[in-house]
Amino acid sequence: MAAAVKLALQCLARRHQLLSAELATLDRDLDRLVAAAAPALCALKGVGTDVAGAVLVAAGDNPERLRSEGAFANLCGVAPLPASSGKTSGRHRLNRGGDRHANCALWRVVIVRLASDTPTKHYMARRTQEGMSKAEIIRCLKRYVAREIYRELVPRVALDAAA
Repeated sequence: MAAAVKLALQCLARRHQLLSAELATLDRDLDRLVAAAAPALCALKGVGTDVAGAVLVAAGDNPERLRSEGAFANLCGVAPLPASSGKTSGRHRLNRGGDRHANCALWRVVIVRLASDTPTKHYMARRTQEGMSKAEIIRCLKRYVAREIYRELVPRVALDAAA
């Protein structure tokens, strides 16, 4: 019994080592491809290979939809949707539509910036004092990040459309 358990654990350990090596190789290749496709996008604060890849896939699948910044925000599911009951005005809610992977990528950028970026922290504090909830502030920040990312994607999309 002990020998069988030992053999099974050795097999699992070898498999783990092989998969870890394969993952490292794929990560290096993905880093290289994303950096070559969109170096300016990777240079944005909080944007890594995973985020840039998700945004490039979302934009690459639908380049004809990216006619404006609002269209890109809608594609990513961060365009504001009115949520007024009639008694309040100017309130918006999260958009549940759009590309969920791109939306998640924007959320990751916002969370990284909230943890490490001083202007973003100040924005969060100011909007909290104005009475906004954390979810509303994150929605606003995701829209801001989508605007930044769109500016970096526009030259790439324009070149792809011309080709």
